[in-house]
Amino acid sequence: MSFSSLAAFLWSVADLLRGDYKQSDYGKVILPFTLLRRLDCVLDATKAGVLKEYEARKNTGIAMQPFLLRAAKQSFYNTSRYDFQKFLDDPNNIKANIIDYIQGFSENTRDVFEKYEFSSQIERLDSANLLFQVTQKFAAIDLHPDAVSNDQMGLIFEELIRRFAELSNETAGEHYTPREVIRLMVNLLFIEDDDALTKPGTVRSLYDPTAGTGGMLSIAEEHIREMNPNGKLVVFGQELNPESYAICKADMLLKGQDISNIKFGNTLSDDGHAGRDFDYMLSNPPFGVEWKKIEKEIRKEHDQKGYAGRFGAGLPRVSDGSLLFLLHLISKMRAAKDGGSRFGIVLNGSPLFTGGAGSGESEIRKYVLENDMVEAIIGLPTDMFYNTGISTYVWIVSNRKPEHRMGKLQLIDASSFWQKIRKSLGSKRKELSSDQIEEITRLFGDFHESNKDGVPISRIFNNKDFGYRTITVERPLRDESGQIILGTKGKFKGKPQPDAGLRDTENVPLSEDVVMYFKREVLPHVPDAWIDHEKTKIGYEIPFNRHFYVFKPSRELAEIDAELKVVTDRILTMIGGLSK
Repeated sequence: MSFSSLAAFLWSVADLLRGDYKQSDYGKVILPFTLLRRLDCVLDATKAGVLKEYEARKNTGIAMQPFLLRAAKQSFYNTSRYDFQKFLDDPNNIKANIIDYIQGFSENTRDVFEKYEFSSQIERLDSANLLFQVTQKFAAIDLHPDAVSNDQMGLIFEELIRRFAELSNETAGEHYTPREVIRLMVNLLFIEDDDALTKPGTVRSLYDPTAGTGGMLSIAEEHIREMNPNGKLVVFGQELNPESYAICKADMLLKGQDISNIKFGNTLSDDGHAGRDFDYMLSNPPFGVEWKKIEKEIRKEHDQKGYAGRFGAGLPRVSDGSLLFLLHLISKMRAAKDGGSRFGIVLNGSPLFTGGAGSGESEIRKYVLENDMVEAIIGLPTDMFYNTGISTYVWIVSNRKPEHRMGKLQLIDASSFWQKIRKSLGSKRKELSSDQIEEITRLFGDFHESNKDGVPISRIFNNKDFGYRTITVERPLRDESGQIILGTKGKFKGKPQPDAGLRDTENVPLSEDVVMYFKREVLPHVPDAWIDHEKTKIGYEIPFNRHFYVFKPSRELAEIDAELKVVTDRILTMIGGLSK
C-alpha cells in the first residue's frame, strides 16, 4: 500500500467518528490506534516467545525486563495474551481486552498511551458503540515493517499529525511549528557542516527542549538521512503538554529511535537531560509566556549556582521567559575543545531589545554577544505561525563559529520572502516556498551584505556595534536665587550637589569615546552638566528593524491636494444625490 493511500485509509476512520466526535478530536482516536496497530504488527513474530519467557519468569522475583526485551528483539515488549485478531474474536469483551493489552506493554511504551489518555477514548468509543468498528477497521490494515518501513510509518504519522493540527488550528500553535519554518532552521543549522555530515558512519546528537509533536526532531533526522544514508542522528527531547509528548514519543518509536530520550515535564524547572550536551539543538519555545509558576525554582538555580547553572547570565522579566530557553540551550552546548555545538531557536521581537542596560534581558544579550555566540538572526514574515501574527526571528547560535564569522553578527531581513497560503490556518496566512528557503539559506551561507530591489536584506556587523554605555548626566542643585548648592559631606563635599529632578541618561555606543560624545552632544545644551561615572552601565540591544529601514520621502503637497480634491468632490456628489 502506498504512503498516500495508507494515510487516506487511516483518515477514512474519521467517517466512523463523524457525529460522535468533533473534527478537532479525531486525532485522539486515530493517532493512538495507528500506533497500537503498528506495535501489534511489529511484535507479532516474537509474541509467542515473549509470552513463554514471561510465564517462566513472572514468579521468580528476578527482574524480567532484560529477558523480555531480548525475546521481543525490540526496545519494547507486550506481555498480554491479546492482539487485534483476538479483539475481534471476542466482541463482547473488547473494551476490557484492549485495556488489558495496553497494560501489557513495557513501561516506556505504556507511558505513551497513558499520556494520550487513551483509556478514556476507549470508554467513549465503547459507549458510542464504535469501539468494535474502529478496531475492525485498523485490524484490516497491515502495518508490519515488511509492508511499511519505519521511514514510511514516520511519514504517515507526520501527515496525520499535520492534518489534525490544521483541524484544530485554534490550539495548533501550542505544539505545531510550520514545517517550512523547521526546514529553514534545519538548513541553517547544518549548512556549515555539510562536509562532516556526509562522511560514512557519522553519528550526531540533536536536542529539542520544547519538542511539541516532534516535528523538528523528525525533519532534522530526515535531512541527515538525505545527506548521508549511512549517517545517524540520535534525537533527544522534552515536552510539557501530555498529548504532544505522547505524539512525539510515538513518532520516535515508529522511526526506531530510543524513546527513553524523550522526557516529559517542564524543561526550565525540571531538566530531563541534566548534565548532557549535544551537537545540535532546535527549539520553538512559547512566545511571551510568563514563568511565574516556576519562578521559585528558576531564581534558586540562578542565585545558588550562578554560571555553574543555566541562568547565571541573568533573568528576564517574569512576563516573558523566552530568553530562559536561550540560556538553557547554551548550557547544553558541548565544549568548543570537544567539537562545540550549534543551535537554532525561534523567538519573538522582545528578546532583541527589551530591557535597558543592567536589566536581565540586556545582561543576557551582553553575555551571548561578548562571548561571540550569535552567528545570525533572521527576521521572518509576519503571519507565519498558527497562534500569532507577530514578527518572529530565528537565532543561529554557536560556540564554534567559522573563522570568517568570528566577532561578527549577520542580520537577514527575510520578511519579504513569503507566498500566500490557499486557506488561512488560525493566524497563519503565509508560508515559505522551497525556493525561498533555499534563497535565505544561500544568504546565510554566502555571509556578505546584499540588497533585493534596492533594499538591504543582509547586513553584517561587529558584535560591539550592538553595545552601548548608559551614562548618567547630572546637573547642579540651585537655591532660590539660582546659586549652585555645594555638598557638605560624602563624595559631593565641596562639589555641586546633583539635582535629582534634572537627572538624565544618555546611551553612548561602545564604539564611541564617552567624553567626546558628552562634549559634542550634551555640553552645548547644558554647559553645567557632568557625568556620574559610578552609575555608568553597559547594555546591549539589537534594533533589527532600524538596520533595514529605508527612508521614503513624502509625496509632494500638490499631489496630496489633488488626491484630496478628487475624494472631496466624490463625497460632495454623493451628498448632493441624497438631497434630491
